Amino acid sequence: MGYVKIWIHLVWTTKNREPILTQEIRRDIFRHIRKNAEKKHIYIDYINGHLEHVHCLISLGYGQTIDKILMLLKGESSFWINKNKISSGKFEWQDEYFAVSVSESAVNRVRDYIKNQENHHKKKSFNDEYQEFISKYKFDVLVQG
Repeated sequence: MGYVKIWIHLVWTTKNREPILTQEIRRDIFRHIRKNAEKKHIYIDYINGHLEHVHCLISLGYGQTIDKILMLLKGESSFWINKNKISSGKFEWQDEYFAVSVSESAVNRVRDYIKNQENHHKKKSFNDEYQEFISKYKFDVLVQG
């Protein structure tokens, strides 16, 4: 087995970006996502978010892929949210997501960014943040395969 540590900053949203992740709901969901990730040997360094989205800093391990990790985290958590009636209606995550690599030297900066989502979104909407990500990481010029 090889040694692998690849930092990834993940961002995903609620279906149709519904602003339903209140502070109390987020706390419960993030706690559950962490526990589920541990069981599946997914290393979550930090997780936080705001009303309609989640930021997660993970380290990919040997044999792990971004698609597989997101399928496990999003799929199981939406099942759990619906089973426990945490949301008033049927809960779903949006299919799309962002995933960008993070250099070891930038881990603390990304962790702080994720940690401060509540304050960050007092000044900037998620739509503005979304457009900033699209532009900053040049997703608008990439050809999607």
